[in-house]
Formats: sequence, structure tokens, C-alpha cells
Amino acid sequence: MLIAHKIALDLNDKQATYMARAAGCARFAYNWALAEWSRQYAAWEADNSQPRLNQMALRRQLNAVKKHEYPWMLEVTKCAPQLAIMQLGQAFQDFLAGRVRYPQFRKKGIYDRFSLSNDQFAVEGSRLRVPHLGWVRMRESLRFTGKLISATVSRVAERWYVSLAVETQDDSHLPEAENQGAAGVDSGIKALATLSTGESIIGPKPHKALSRRVRRLSRSLSRKQKGSRNRNKAKAKLSRLYARIASIRQDATHKLTTDLTRRFHTIGIEDWKVRGNVRGTTQDRRLARSIADMSFLEFRRQLDYKAAWRGGRVIVAERFPARGQTCPACAGRLDELPLSARQRTCPECGTTRGREVNAAIDLKNYAVSSTVSACGGEGPALVARQGRDRPQ
Repeated sequence: MLIAHKIALDLNDKQATYMARAAGCARFAYNWALAEWSRQYAAWEADNSQPRLNQMALRRQLNAVKKHEYPWMLEVTKCAPQLAIMQLGQAFQDFLAGRVRYPQFRKKGIYDRFSLSNDQFAVEGSRLRVPHLGWVRMRESLRFTGKLISATVSRVAERWYVSLAVETQDDSHLPEAENQGAAGVDSGIKALATLSTGESIIGPKPHKALSRRVRRLSRSLSRKQKGSRNRNKAKAKLSRLYARIASIRQDATHKLTTDLTRRFHTIGIEDWKVRGNVRGTTQDRRLARSIADMSFLEFRRQLDYKAAWRGGRVIVAERFPARGQTCPACAGRLDELPLSARQRTCPECGTTRGREVNAAIDLKNYAVSSTVSACGGEGPALVARQGRDRPQ
């Protein structure tokens, strides 16, 4: 399996300056290649006799001119501009395949990063060797053993991190599985997840908890003069707060998904269209901040790859059928179940359950029925997603 471990770096001023310069070189090379690619691609469309451009030709073109036109690129690792152009080539491949939009120019201060190939860096204990810089300290040692594939150094709120991609066959980092069978997980706003077992996990809602501080720092930033040092300080303070909010949310999501995949082999969830809910009807827009604060897409992404690590399955139910209106005990059905009704009482058997628990039981039944059909194979309604190789 391919695993990434993101570790904070402990840098002095000289090392942090080098990281910023390397990230700037990567950003410049990416933007230079994008502008050149767009220009030459337009020329190729006008005259097909000209050779079509690719990322390898752009790398050779930059290498031919950077010594005379951009000599400051030679002061950092060669991987920074070269791998940035390779990433642009991959972005164009994804664009032509219809998976993403047309590549955009990178902006300074927006996820500054650069990458290193596996022959240009080394890891030794809690140290990382970077070309032209030497050894830098990491806050912890690499948790996984195996072949190092790549390293990406990035900046988040004035802190630098390195993400090390490792190819390993060792699964000792996975806690022992309990294999409690199947479970349905209903995601919501009041509770991050409600299980078919009746358990309810309340999300931390970090943005809501720190919203007063966010507003205060945002107002302080808006009052500062653009280009001043005080504005830069206020911007850094607000960035650190947003990074803290993201870390709290990420930590809660990791703990929940790890626990679910450790306990259950088959997990049924509902297909959420988060962007549609956030930008949809007036009622949805009122809940937009709460929906975004729960991080549903990240929850699903982590479930995917962690279940794949253990050989489990994540069954994604269809989005449109209403969940929670059918009684699991007698299959009695309610025609209407308004959002204000938090409890559901079956009109036939009189059983009363919370609507979230009832929806989770529906998802569990859907997952079980979709996994095994009458002939013993996979059901036609199965919507299973295979886990991604690299967690973030």
C-alpha cells in the first residue's frame, strides 16, 4: 500500500527562508509553464503541423534558459521547478479527461509547496535532508517502514510540513479488527454520525465554537492598511486560527473513521452532495455553515481508504430515496416525516426510534442487501468505492 505521513518541521530562520524560496521557484515554474503551454497550444490548434507540447518539452525548455534568465533558480533544489512542471502535465491530463477544470495559476501565499523526488532527499530518525540545505529537524520520526517514493514540503499558516509517501507492505499500524459485521452510518448536523447500533457521535464543530474569535480577528484584519506590517501580522494570526479549526476537525474525523473501520467490515453511508446542500434551497443555505463544519466529504474519503486497508467495504446508498420513513421491525412506512420530527413512531407496531437511528438502520439493511444478492453475487444496486492509495 502507499501511505503518506505528514510531519511538522522544526526550522530556524535560515531554513524557513530556503523553504519559502524553493516554494517560490516551484510556483514561478508552474505559472511560467502554464502560460507557455497555453500560448503554444493555441499556436498548435491554429497550425497542426507544429509539434504538440508536453511537460517534458517544457522542462527541457526551462532548463535551457534558466541559467541566464533565472539564475536564482540554481540556489534551490532542481526538483522544485521540474516537479512543478510535471504536476502541471498531470493537471492537463486530468483536464483533457474531463475530471477537473482548466489549470489555474498559483498564487503566492496560497498553499505554498514544492516536491522532492526520492533520490534527492533522505530521512534519518527525526531528520530530513534537503538538497542545498542539509539536515532539518522533524517533530517526529517516520512511522512507517518501506520505500520512500516522494516528499512534499508545504506551508500552512506559517508552519512548514513535509508529507512523506511510503510504499509498504507492513500493516502493523492498523489496530486489531473486531469484525462486528455491518453497520449503517447516518451523517447529520446535530451529530456527526449516528450508527445503526444506536450510538451517536457528536462532532466538535470547531468553527462554531471559535466563530466569535474568527469574527474579531477578521474585523481586525479589515482595519489594517494594505501592505503594512501590522496587516501581515493580523493575517498570520487569522491563518493560525483557521489552521487550528481545520486540525480539530481533521483529528475528530480520523478518530471516528478509524474506530468504524476497526469495528465493522461493511459500512453503509448515504451519498451526500455537499456542494448542492450548501448552495441549494433557502433552508439549506441557512445550514450551510453547519454542513461545512462537519466535513462530510473528508469523512467519506477517510472511510474509503481505511476500509480498503482492512479489506472492508463502504456501500454508498442512493441520494434521493428518503431514509428513516420505513420501520425496521414491521416494514411500516410513513408518507411524510418533517424535519422538525426527531422521533419516528410506527403507526402499525408502535415502535418509537430517533429518525437518525432509523435512517442508519435503513443504510445498514441497504448495505447488506447490496453486498449479497439472491444468487450469491453482488447486488445490482451496489455503489461501492475503492479506497484511495494515499491519505492526506
